[in-house]
Amino acid sequence: MSKPITENKIETFALEVLQSMGWEYVHGLAIAPGAEQAERENFEQIVLVERLRKSVAVLNPNIPHNAQEQAIQKVLRIYSPELLHNNETFHQLLVEKVKIPYQQDGFERSYEVALMDFENSLNNQFLCVNQYTIVEKNQNKRPDVLLFVNGLPLVVIELKNAADENATMRKAFDQLQTYKSTIPSLFTYNALCVISDGMECKAGSVSAGFTRFMNWKTSDGKKEASRFIPQLEILLKGMLNPATLLDLVRNFIVFEKTLQNQVNHTNPKNHSSDNITQIETVKKLAAYHQYYAVNKAVQSTLRASGFSLHPSGGAGGAWRQKRRCSLAHTRFGQKFEYGFLFGQINNSTRNAKPNHFSYYRP
Repeated sequence: MSKPITENKIETFALEVLQSMGWEYVHGLAIAPGAEQAERENFEQIVLVERLRKSVAVLNPNIPHNAQEQAIQKVLRIYSPELLHNNETFHQLLVEKVKIPYQQDGFERSYEVALMDFENSLNNQFLCVNQYTIVEKNQNKRPDVLLFVNGLPLVVIELKNAADENATMRKAFDQLQTYKSTIPSLFTYNALCVISDGMECKAGSVSAGFTRFMNWKTSDGKKEASRFIPQLEILLKGMLNPATLLDLVRNFIVFEKTLQNQVNHTNPKNHSSDNITQIETVKKLAAYHQYYAVNKAVQSTLRASGFSLHPSGGAGGAWRQKRRCSLAHTRFGQKFEYGFLFGQINNSTRNAKPNHFSYYRP
């Protein structure tokens, strides 16, 4: 008689898949405050600061130590009452580097401190941790699995047991909403969230509703995976392998801003001119078909333009080459300087800030 599936087994399976792709693993208790190998001063500390500090030093060898430390403190001191505002602030620092001003020859300049190496994933630390206890405002929570890159918790994975009729995908999503209200500081650094019951598995942004969480249907980017393979395994291999995760974070996340008119109920006459206009922000993450379609289109455009595409140096080499070109594309990559616009991708990215890359010819 086979043993029943438990949430612990699902968690162990997820951790094993992640380790097979190069993620280091450590149990949350092993690095908890007071442990022999402690990496946290207290349970309120979200970021693994020493890992971040070591990575910043490695990635920015020509920037003075005090500027590196200022950049780290800037990352650690992001705070406003709005969770999504904090998340957007961090995302900007992560993708565009942390600017630290200084004076030189009477002019103000700035150091640009990198938190991650997006061009070569091998230059970063990838760590998966389970049962990582977080305390905030007297609330004690322990997410199932957190994925840290250079000490920053970019991914939250919440797991439920498909064998338990009460432990549904919706319950996993609801648990994320509980975390957002009780330990919001965790989501300052969040790039994406994953929910799974061991079989079904979906990912979404911190602002996504339940219906906006989506499957990742390929593990290799070449063809859709068999329906007999657990979706959890497919998403972990296809979306959360180090190179793809970094590419998603850098190029396929957008904070869309729209104007929302709200009726001013305090005015009994309710003139339309008295309505309140607010800016609403939604964080959007590309779906798997958008991600692969855009990258394929970029490669095709580069080939047609005579740019070199052969990989060079490490896991990030292939997609490092595509950035050394005269393309300027929005995050999601669908609007090109050449005038191409891929209609199958949501027009919501029209508000995204474009990335401009340097010219490169082989």
